[in-house]
Amino acid sequence: MGVAHNPILKGFNPDPSIIRVGDDYYIATSTFEWFPGVQIHHSRDLINWKVVAQPLNRRSQLDMVGVPDSGGVWAPCLSYCDGTFYLVYTNSHTKDRLKDTHNYLVTCDRIDGQWSDPVYINSYGFDPSLFHDTDGRKWFVTMETDFREGRNRFSGILLEEYDEKQQKCVGPVKKIFLGSDIGVTEGPHLYHLGEYYYLIVAEGGTEKGHAVTVARSKQIDGPYEIDPENPMLTSRDKPWAMLQRAGHASIVQAPGGQWFMVHLCGRPIGPDEGYCVLGRETAIQSIYFNEDGWIRLTGGGNEPFESVTVPYNGQMPKPIHKKYTFSPDAPWDMDLQFLRRPMEEDTMSLTARPGYMRLYGKESLLSKFKQALVARRQQSFEFEAVTALEFEPDYFKQMAGLVYYYNTTQYYYLRVSYDEVMGGRMLAILSCDNGEYLEPFEYVKLPDTGKVWLKAACDYAVVKFYYSLDGMNYTQYGKDCDALRISDEHIDTSAFTGAFIGMCAQDMSGFSKYADFEYFEYIEK
Repeated sequence: MGVAHNPILKGFNPDPSIIRVGDDYYIATSTFEWFPGVQIHHSRDLINWKVVAQPLNRRSQLDMVGVPDSGGVWAPCLSYCDGTFYLVYTNSHTKDRLKDTHNYLVTCDRIDGQWSDPVYINSYGFDPSLFHDTDGRKWFVTMETDFREGRNRFSGILLEEYDEKQQKCVGPVKKIFLGSDIGVTEGPHLYHLGEYYYLIVAEGGTEKGHAVTVARSKQIDGPYEIDPENPMLTSRDKPWAMLQRAGHASIVQAPGGQWFMVHLCGRPIGPDEGYCVLGRETAIQSIYFNEDGWIRLTGGGNEPFESVTVPYNGQMPKPIHKKYTFSPDAPWDMDLQFLRRPMEEDTMSLTARPGYMRLYGKESLLSKFKQALVARRQQSFEFEAVTALEFEPDYFKQMAGLVYYYNTTQYYYLRVSYDEVMGGRMLAILSCDNGEYLEPFEYVKLPDTGKVWLKAACDYAVVKFYYSLDGMNYTQYGKDCDALRISDEHIDTSAFTGAFIGMCAQDMSGFSKYADFEYFEYIEK
């Protein structure tokens, strides 16, 4: 026996969909506007997890150019049947009242193989799932949105049969569930266990009111009876709980018969414990079916537990310390992701200067089209990130450096640029706070040539920025900055991702001035 300490997937890994194939467990999580799309994590002990696949890694599978912040890939569902892995997902082009949410299916015979080009399914709503029934039939399940005044904007769960030979849904579309009184019904997953079909949905919105609702029926198309003790899992009325925002769940059975549920959560910090700078994460709970056939938490109640006993021996993972170097002969590290599209040859090169990553400056950090930005998730409240770059700008619209990024309206950018008044290279922070652009501290004059080291050090609510000209002696640039800004809760518009730290380059003159990055190091405390 071992113990899994929550969350098991730290830092912006929401909407978990879990399966087991033999001795292997897999969890798929949402990636929103980050490319490649979907993270698939693997474990054999439910304690230690590693990203082994990012299946949507081609523009033919996932085109997110122009999608809004927190658009793109929502709530994937991973399943397995007869030797094939199935993944369904939403590519959300808009995310406000009028939602353009397009649902697709891809397949592969290996979890880490080349997944197929997508099959378009529908655009009724989002959070699709594919259910393989015991009789061999397949069913596509999704929530439905309704933009009309006075209507329920999350108007219920839809069911339609999927014909694999025709690669499309066939037969009638039926609304099988309207949700509970909690409302905001989304994230459906279907299971056929014994005499019942169990429908697990997320409700209450993905913030502090989030919850897991369970309903069941003896027929796949209902009517569905809601758990009399609903919600089955929630933190909505438990401000003391370490794991807040608990909801959006799926379940899996271990070989010995024990059941587990994985679910979305968040760990708030700061004033009134109100800011989830690590975004929405994934936790695990031990569950069982009581004598009445309802799902219950092992240990009682409906508050998420911080630690869970699992039927495997495993040591808890250590804090991450990784140094990313850039060799054209080495596999690309899946920690490092891009915004909205793959990095093409006109944007990034690992061969132009061997041993360095060359980023060709593209559009500004406001752009939803073509950015030269490479970053990884923040997965600890305490971390340092360091990079070394060589960059010789000659125009103030050319810049490169280290970015602490939430979205196009929220970031700190410690950048090397050019200033004609200072007569050469300079260092400064460009800060964007809910779309308001600031340069909060005075420029620092840099030598006209030579390498510059940049560092960010985050300690819960505070982030500090540093620079060095020799890689050993660092000077803090400016004053301490507010890390709580890089969170869902601080953003003026609906936002559901998490903090990233990384490297970027811009040339808003349009001539692609390049910067060479020697390495990127991420160290958790």
